[in-house]
Amino acid sequence: MKIMVTVDEVLSTLKTVIDPELHKDIVSMGMIKDLTISDGKVSFTLELTTPACPYNSEIEQEVREKVSTIKGVNDLDMKVTARVMEGRSIGAEEILPKVKNVIAVASGKGGVGKSTVAINLALALVRTGAKVGLLDADIYGPSVPLMLGLQPGLEASENMIVPQEIHNLKVISMGLVPQQGEQNVGIWRGPIISGIIKQFLTTVAWDELDYLVVDLPPGTGDVPLTLAQTIPITGIVVVTTPQDAAMNIALKAALMFKKLGIPIIGVIENMSYFTCPHCNKETHVFGEGGEEKVSEKFGVPFLGQIPLHPGIMQGSDFGKPVVITEPNSPQAAAFKKVAMAVAGKISIIAAEMQANAVQQ
Repeated sequence: MKIMVTVDEVLSTLKTVIDPELHKDIVSMGMIKDLTISDGKVSFTLELTTPACPYNSEIEQEVREKVSTIKGVNDLDMKVTARVMEGRSIGAEEILPKVKNVIAVASGKGGVGKSTVAINLALALVRTGAKVGLLDADIYGPSVPLMLGLQPGLEASENMIVPQEIHNLKVISMGLVPQQGEQNVGIWRGPIISGIIKQFLTTVAWDELDYLVVDLPPGTGDVPLTLAQTIPITGIVVVTTPQDAAMNIALKAALMFKKLGIPIIGVIENMSYFTCPHCNKETHVFGEGGEEKVSEKFGVPFLGQIPLHPGIMQGSDFGKPVVITEPNSPQAAAFKKVAMAVAGKISIIAAEMQANAVQQ
């Protein structure tokens, strides 16, 4: 006797698959699309919450295993896609209506490699298949163009500034604006700086983006406040080095953003350790134990460590980011791991926001 498989039976089985980060079943999350059954062949699309989720392969494997246990199923045709969830409230009149998530990368002090981390984080997200933009909000010292090998020059289309694009990453920076005469941005005051940031947000044709990474200047001055007051921000990523002084300043900056109602995605520890090229021994040049300090003392998620490596520094100096030039290296893998952690945390923020909206 031929066993008939029903849609309800398949969905009931798939409800037992729980997303490890969101802690919800994939059916309730709407991750199963276009489910059909014909002669024992089950077909559907598994739509993951982000292409950068660290658990994507685990979810896919569990789905296949669970469907195979259903009596009467003799074949599975499953397409796997990803759609990044929106982690910010976007209204009809909202600025950046096509940008699903804004990730601000901050540091309490300079010299911690924040821009290097922001660039490689953005490129690591691009390499997962996500649509990503990078806004260099450091008006006084825009370093992003140099680190990406970009030359000044911007075009306009329909009264909108068109960002430059490199490695499938859309980029805008004050460093891309051609300077005339002896104009000196060093004398610009807060209101002017705030105006430039608002212009980057309102007059740049960002198009559809899964993530807009904003490289903030060090500290907690006018730029972060303008950004927070102008657009909904999904969350803040804080970059620090292992020294206690640097970490304490960075986490105080994080608490400032928290007071503004902006979620803290987590902390990235840069220059965490040096790996000897001869013996592969790791040396924590600036100290260790950052994860415990961050999580226990401040209750902020720890996103991962980036090694102290000459290739990362040289890539920044010569406009060749390590994620692009050495994609299979351990240092590129560290950026990829951090990017997946960031994407995962954003999915959690987005899921919580949507759940709260339903309850209201």
